Amino acid sequence: MKPSTISRRDFSGSLAAAAAAAGSLANPQPTEAAPMAPTDIPIIDTHIHLFDPTRPEGIPWPPKDNAVLYKTALPDRFRKIAVPLGIRGAIEVECSTVVEDNQWVLDIAAKDTIIVGTIGNLEPGTPVFQAQLNRFRRNPLFRGIRYGNLWDRSLARDGGKPAVVADLKALADAGLVMDTANPDADLIAGLVRLTDRIPGLRVVLDHLPKLTPPQQATALAAYKANLRELGKRPQIFVKVSAVLRPIAGQIPENLDAYRDRLDEIWDIFGENRVIYGSDWPNSDTVGEYPKVLAVVREYFTGKGQAAAEKYFWKNSVAAYGWIKRENGQPVLGRAEGE
Repeated sequence: MKPSTISRRDFSGSLAAAAAAAGSLANPQPTEAAPMAPTDIPIIDTHIHLFDPTRPEGIPWPPKDNAVLYKTALPDRFRKIAVPLGIRGAIEVECSTVVEDNQWVLDIAAKDTIIVGTIGNLEPGTPVFQAQLNRFRRNPLFRGIRYGNLWDRSLARDGGKPAVVADLKALADAGLVMDTANPDADLIAGLVRLTDRIPGLRVVLDHLPKLTPPQQATALAAYKANLRELGKRPQIFVKVSAVLRPIAGQIPENLDAYRDRLDEIWDIFGENRVIYGSDWPNSDTVGEYPKVLAVVREYFTGKGQAAAEKYFWKNSVAAYGWIKRENGQPVLGRAEGE
C-alpha cells in the first residue's frame, strides 16, 4: 500500500488534461494499426468494487451465500492481481446502498495510490441529494455517481422527473460524471431523453457488451436507432466491460465469441469513446482477471497502438478526469510516469 495526499497541482493538472482530452477526442479519427507488446500500454481499470465483509456493520452486497464474492476486496488484494498485468490505477464504483459507505471508500482510497477516483452512490431526486453531492465532491477523488437499473432505481422511469433532472444538472455543473448501471433497451432510450434535457451531462454507459438486445423487430429497430443516436453525442462514453458472459450455457474465453458485439460498439462509438473496466471482483463469477483482460486486450490491440492506448487509459481521462497519484500512472501530453 502506498500512502499519499492529493496535491492541488495534481488535481488541477488532471482536470486540465481531462478538458483537453474531451475536446481532442470528441471526433473519431482513423488509426493506422501498429504491432505492440501486451505490456507496452499502461492500463487504468475504470470499474472495480471495494468492500469488506469483516466490518462490524456488515455489507449490503455481496450476499453471504456467494462463496466467490463474499471475501475482502480492498486495494492491496487488487494490486497483487492487477499490477503484474500492467494495470497502473483503478476507479472504484460504489456497490453499497449506504450513503456513509461513500466516505468509507474515500477513506480507503486515500491510503492507497492505485485508486485514482471513485464513483459514488447518491440518489438524484431526493431532498438530500445536492447537500450530499456538495459534501462528497470536496474530495477530488470523488468523480461522480452511478444511476441506472440498480437498487430499485430506473433511469428510464424516473429520468424525466423535474427533481431528478435538476439534481443531475447539478452533477453536470460540478464537472462530474454519471455512470449508468445494468443496461437494457429501456435504459438506452431513457439516456437519449435524459441527455436531450441535459446536454452537458457526461455519461459513462457501463457494461454495454452484456446488454441483451430486444428480439421483437420493432423494439430491436428502436434500440439500434437509440444506440446510434447516443453514438452521435460526444459526451457519452461506453465502458467495454462485462464482455465475458454465459453463451449457450458456457462462458467462452475466445474473442470470436464476442467479436460481433464488440464490433457493433466500435462501429457506433469509435476509438475515442470506449474505455476499459474489469468489474473486479464481480468479474470473478465469469473468469479470473487475466482471462477478463485477455479478450479485450486482443481485440483492442488489434486496432493498433494508438487506439489501444485510448481504450486502456486516454479516454478514461476525458470521461472521468481521474487523479494521477503515483509514478507510472500516465498523463496526457507528458511522458509516462513523469
